[in-house]
Parts: sequence; structure tokens; C-alpha cells
Amino acid sequence: MKAPSRDASRWEELVESARTLDCIHCGLCLDTCPTYELTGRESASPRGRVHLMRAAGEGRLVPDADFAAEMNGCLVCRRCESVCPAGVEFGPMMGQTRAALQALQPSSTGTRFWRWFGFRVLLSRRWALRATAALVRLGQVTGLDRLSAPLLPRGFPAPADAPVIPPARERRRLVPARLAAPTEQAFVLEGCVMPILFGAENRATVAALAAHGVQAIAPPSVACCGSLAAHNGDAAGATELAKRLIEAYAGDAPIVVNSAGCTSHMHELDELFERDDPWHARAKAFSERVVDFTTYLSTRVRPQADAHVALFQGVTRVTYDDPCHLCHGMGVRQAPRDLLDAAIASENERRRAAGTAPIQRVELDESEACCGAAGLYSMLHPAESKKLLESKLDAFEATGAELLITANPGCQMQWRAGLSARGHDANVAHIATLMAEATARSR
Repeated sequence: MKAPSRDASRWEELVESARTLDCIHCGLCLDTCPTYELTGRESASPRGRVHLMRAAGEGRLVPDADFAAEMNGCLVCRRCESVCPAGVEFGPMMGQTRAALQALQPSSTGTRFWRWFGFRVLLSRRWALRATAALVRLGQVTGLDRLSAPLLPRGFPAPADAPVIPPARERRRLVPARLAAPTEQAFVLEGCVMPILFGAENRATVAALAAHGVQAIAPPSVACCGSLAAHNGDAAGATELAKRLIEAYAGDAPIVVNSAGCTSHMHELDELFERDDPWHARAKAFSERVVDFTTYLSTRVRPQADAHVALFQGVTRVTYDDPCHLCHGMGVRQAPRDLLDAAIASENERRRAAGTAPIQRVELDESEACCGAAGLYSMLHPAESKKLLESKLDAFEATGAELLITANPGCQMQWRAGLSARGHDANVAHIATLMAEATARSR
């Protein structure tokens, strides 16, 4: 995905026309598409969107408001790619088209301001994130956040629907443990939203790595990988953040990432640069070092038989939900299940000795379907997001599980909100939390 010029007027230069020709319009993608499921419109399906892109690229269609609505309404879950027999690269195509829309059809002044503030200021500067989190936390504690509702731009979640900002002690920066004799070193991505909302999961990631002799390195200069900017049409902003990433993670150590959306984006970082751009080769080399946390740990994991796994307390059934960008964007499906099974096997060994009921892992029906989180989709399309989550919640209840494990913070937040709204007391946890507990000896 390359950043188009704002004065460009030739859509055939901005739409990935060559990639649109890969689509054979077989229709196998229709049943996998969440927006087609919601609307039943051909234009809201992957095949329909590719057809619209091709028509725009060939000059047969003027991209109007309806065209923009169909492109911006996609979750980019990439499930269509998993079933496509022609290997259509739908994700990169969508990123390019959204970038073109932002360049050629500028939105309102207010929307442009909030996009600039969100992508270029807030997500890319850690001090801005921390200051904003502190203000939101103050508003939530005092109740003043409800008074700000009329001032929020369209598309922002109502204060009642916004995630609760944890106390400052839980938002502290990640300080990886220093091991006396590490067997390996690996970079980790601290991220932008993760330290604010999921600091415990970040610390669990580092703890799980340390338990296997891996010393984590978290470059302090990087706040955001740029995935949200890239997925929402800010190609220029995503490119600048990509350059910061490449420079901050210099070397040859693997880059272990615990957020599926970030992993998938970083694995395709070279898509942001033209092939003759010197940064393209650097981005390609960077991407080859990116590895998902579960993939990295699955070849090393050694759950401790005497570990105290708090997440398993009172649990007899566990299920796992596949984050879209992990299973469809990265093709990672088995590694997280292997980790979960290893932890369960260790726990069941302890339970057999104690004579208590064992834990069973049960598969979640349609586990590869999108939960509706999809980056900013749940904020920009809250009604549709909740509809998509409903079928997932039904599937979860059918499993009888008391614990759901996922590998992506956005999915984790979506599931927690949905289960809470239903009055369900099941727990939702990131797999890093489970592995940190399963590999730590009880004291």
C-alpha cells in the first residue's frame, strides 16, 4: 500500500488494478464475509468490492459516496483470503483503495482533524497516549466523562461503551526482566494501546519468554506499529511509523508480537513501499523477523507441573477463538492450540493427583469468523459490530466453557464487553497470561 498524491486524478493509478484481475468471481468468499452476511448485498462482499475496484481502475466507475461506503464498511478480516482459490490479496488491495479515497475525496474538516490527531499525534507519541489515558481515567472516576458526550465526534463510542482505563500502576511502561544467562534475545512490541489497556498482558508476554530463557528487548522510542493508520487509509502516516519501527528494531533478533493485528501488519510492512524504494528491502528484511508470540513459544513451551494457573480455577471447559489477522492474515491456527493443550495437560496431571475433575478444551463453532472488533470497526460501526458478535456469543454458550482464550487484545476487549452485556460470568484472557502462569513455578 503506497501513499497516493493528493493532486492525483487518475484512479487507474491508485487502485491495485493488477491484483483485481486475480479474482475469478467464483463466489466462494461470499459465505465467509461478515458484511455480506449482514446485508446480503453483492457490493458488500469481497467479490463485489473487487469488481468495484476494477471498474474504478478501468475508468468505468466514478468513485462516489456509495463506493466509499462499501470500501470503508469492510472489516478487512481477510477470511475471504483463506478460501480464495485464486490467491487474491484482498487485504493489501483494500489498504490501497482506502488510501486513494482519503487522498482524492477528503472528508470534513472535523473528520480530518480527528484522523490527524488520532493517527499522527495520539498513536504515534507515547506521551500523548499516556496523557490522554490519564484524562479519560480521571473522567471515568469522577463521572465527568458523561458530560463530554455531546462534544465527541461522530463515531466515537459513548462514554458508557468506552473501555475502562486501568489505574496508573497498571499502565506503567514495560520493563523486561534481565536474565543472568539468557539463551536467546528477542524484541517485543510494547505497542500503543497495549500499555494503556493491556499492560498486564504485555508483562505476561515478557514473563513467559523469560521462563524459557529468552530476554525481551522493548525499544522505548516506538509507540505504534502503524496498523490502525494503514488499515484506515492513512498510508503516509503508516509509512512514517514503519520507518521508525525499522530503525528502532535494528539487528537480526526475532521480533515477537502478542497482538494479531500488529503482527499481520508488521509481517507485510514492505507493502508500504515501492519496490525501487531503498526502504522496501529494509522493510522486507524486517518483516521476515516478525513472529507471532504463540508461534515463537510453541516450540519452546515447558509448562510446569507445579505451576499455579489462576485462570483454571473453577474451570472444566476451555475454548479458543481465532483472531482474524492471526488465522487469515498469518495462517497461524495450530500453535495457540498447542500451547493451550500443553497447559491443560499439565493442569490435568495435577488434578488427577488431587482427584478433581479434569479440564477439557472444546472447539468453538465458526472460531475463524470475525467477532466484530476489527480495529476501529467496532467504534465506527457499533451496531453492525454487535450483530456480528451475537452469533459468536451463541457459539460460546453452546460450548459450556467457563474460559475463553484469544491471542489479540481487540478481540479480548470485544468478547469481554459482549459476555458482560449478556450477564455471563465467563472469563476472557489473552494466551500470554495463561502461558505466564503455566510456566511459572508456584512459590
